Amino acid sequence: MVSKTAKRLFAIIVVLMMLTATLSAKTRIEKRAFGHAPEGTAVELYSLKDGKIEVGIMTYGGIVVSLRVPDRNGKLDDVVLGCDSVEKYVAQTAHFGGIIGRYANRIAHGTFQLDGHTYHIPKNDGDNALHGGLVGFDKVVWRAKEIPDGVELTHLSKDGDQGFPGTLTTQVRYTVNGGALRIDYSATTDKHTVLNLTNHSYFNLAGQGNGEILGTMLKIDASRMTPVDATLIPTGELKSVEGTPFDFQKQHAIGERINADDPQLRLGHGYDHNFVLDHSEGQLSEAAEAYEPTTGRILHVLTTEPGVQLYTGNFLDGSITGKEGRVYKARYAFCLETQHFPDSPNHPQFPSTELKPGQKFHSVTVYEFSTRSR
Repeated sequence: MVSKTAKRLFAIIVVLMMLTATLSAKTRIEKRAFGHAPEGTAVELYSLKDGKIEVGIMTYGGIVVSLRVPDRNGKLDDVVLGCDSVEKYVAQTAHFGGIIGRYANRIAHGTFQLDGHTYHIPKNDGDNALHGGLVGFDKVVWRAKEIPDGVELTHLSKDGDQGFPGTLTTQVRYTVNGGALRIDYSATTDKHTVLNLTNHSYFNLAGQGNGEILGTMLKIDASRMTPVDATLIPTGELKSVEGTPFDFQKQHAIGERINADDPQLRLGHGYDHNFVLDHSEGQLSEAAEAYEPTTGRILHVLTTEPGVQLYTGNFLDGSITGKEGRVYKARYAFCLETQHFPDSPNHPQFPSTELKPGQKFHSVTVYEFSTRSR
């Protein structure tokens, strides 16, 4: 018979081996060719795997091409919408998974003033500029280098690019660790400018292309939102969500009130609105939690940004065939775009998006995945 002392010793050895394996575990990084951009620049795809999740990052647009996470039974599925080739990413206009800049979301009439100068951004959303103009940051090839647990992307946007002032140097670090995808955004400028960076991943926690997301349960830590006009430009008001379909302070199904008779929902054809987060700007705190009941997958979103845009894929119309031949229809995904508020350069009462020479912009967003039993 094995003595109690021997059993204890064996148990201690097993625990030590597990701790050693955990401490020595590192994110595995692989790089491969992924085609060419329209001007001929080679595009690379970085795969980041930490034993819990697997993330694919492309140098074209800094796009999150894939994000494979386990369900409650350990089955991996890709939970972000996207395309199978660079050519299809170039053709699509949904901004799947891309780094959005220089200015995420909308600028009214494509115009703002800074230091007495009026700047004009190309209008690509009716009378407004959306997601940085005609050639935003999700439409350029970023320089990449491997870093611990991930990849660092760098882009130099010259003075006057898409009408914005200043030569802007932007670095975005994607790292994977402990079942979470962390995004660190940094930027410097040589001239007074405005900046609003985000990632535009479309999530379906049941798996990309696997139907509508209306049954996904959502909580957003925001007691106010920024209502919009008919062109989806903020009116300037910070409105309480209490008693409205925008109250996600407690968990609700996304589809529970999406078709309610509400003027804001009619304007957005569903949710396409900025929520004013209750935490202090600059403090990494939880912004939202999404739970998909059929798979048990949970997405926690943490950010240092003051706002998050909830978009429920209202303008997907079945015209895009995505990965694995999946057709993407309306409300087949949701976005939680951490950000400063839309049209902030034209609303001085909003948190400032201005960046000056000598300053360094830095923000962090974390997409953290886990599961829940039934």
